[in-house]
Amino acid sequence: MKELLIYIPKETNRVRYVLRLVFFDLLKVSYSLTTDLDSFQSADQPKMMYGNKAHTDDLFFKSSGLLFERGVKTVDTNVMVFNGDPALFPVYDEDSVLPFDVFSAIFYLVSRYEEYLPFVRDQHGRFAAHLSISTKLNILQRPMVNLWALEVKKVILERYPEFQFPDKKFRFIATYDVDSAWAFSQKGFFRTLGGFYLALKNWRLRDMLFRAKVLFNKEKDPFDTFDLQMEYQRKYNLRPLYFILFGQYTRFDKNISIHNRRFRRLVKWIADYATVGVHPSYYSTDFPELLKKEKTALEDLLKTDIKHSRQHFLKLTLPDTYQNFIENDILEDYTMGYAALPGFRAGICDTYRFYDLDLEVETKLRIHPFTVMDGTLKDYMHLGPTEAIERIRQLMNEVKQVNGTFISLWHNESLSNKKRWRGWRRVYENMLEMASNPNPS
Repeated sequence: MKELLIYIPKETNRVRYVLRLVFFDLLKVSYSLTTDLDSFQSADQPKMMYGNKAHTDDLFFKSSGLLFERGVKTVDTNVMVFNGDPALFPVYDEDSVLPFDVFSAIFYLVSRYEEYLPFVRDQHGRFAAHLSISTKLNILQRPMVNLWALEVKKVILERYPEFQFPDKKFRFIATYDVDSAWAFSQKGFFRTLGGFYLALKNWRLRDMLFRAKVLFNKEKDPFDTFDLQMEYQRKYNLRPLYFILFGQYTRFDKNISIHNRRFRRLVKWIADYATVGVHPSYYSTDFPELLKKEKTALEDLLKTDIKHSRQHFLKLTLPDTYQNFIENDILEDYTMGYAALPGFRAGICDTYRFYDLDLEVETKLRIHPFTVMDGTLKDYMHLGPTEAIERIRQLMNEVKQVNGTFISLWHNESLSNKKRWRGWRRVYENMLEMASNPNPS
């Protein structure tokens, strides 16, 4: 199969990055770049141009200029409607095969350009979902980057029907955050005493009795759903990822002590059956040295290098968080998603490399965006189990239609089927059933 030849007037890091993302990562085809117009014109192979001007009658994608710039500034994305969806960076050139700069639109979303601009942070210092252009345009629940890449594929096939694009398959990845391995067990004397005091103060006598039964091994701790997770692995042939909060106790970090023997045995047992990553503690965004400390402690326990991470509370500050990851040899991140809304924060449902707009370079860190989180559906959107199942179905169908990757974020406590999570085990099992069928339902 001949490779695709792409003419660009000038090579920039942004152009190289986006073309690699679209053609290599998403469409899985070989391509080469040239700035030599004469060699481009004489080439006998499938080819296209990206730039400001159409020099030949070959396929031409008009540029808005964003990919030939450096630095971050307020840009006017403008908006038009294309195939029923909003599209960014419209261009006005009758020679352009698409009426918008598809490559700049993709770059704007995946680079998280808008998160480098001034914004008001939420209570946890995060870029909130409602600030996103995708939310404002009502496309957060659609993987627009994947859809736009397929439009590029469609245009190429119309001109070169013999050009072959490899098949791509839907994938599902289950991930778990272990913020607190147990609800009552292994909390230590003072935390246990405090729990009994609060239950008594609020006259939750039934809670006190259940807590006592757990402590005396008469009942199973409600957060201890790890055997069930292993059953899911076997039944659905899963290879999940676990992100373990392995830091010191704080107001927002309430896992078991990293020195607790039973907790350490649990983490080692999980690592025998799944990939384990670090779940950097809440204050690691303010004190970057905590990441190294927590990662090293987890590596010492498991006797292996830790390459995967997801921020606790999804606290992500660009580019600082990712720069800290790279400095600490973390190469796979699973933080890219919103706490308040499900969908596609970066507009994409496939893994891709982080482009550092601060340094204007493509990095070796790979971002794995998740689509849905249990707490989002219940605590932010206030959905019941039946409504949550339907929302997951809609999102998964979107991913299946582009043969992307659906990543779920769940917690061990939400599988307990007790108290506020009663009925939610059914939600998770329905999601696994959906994922086992590659076709939209």
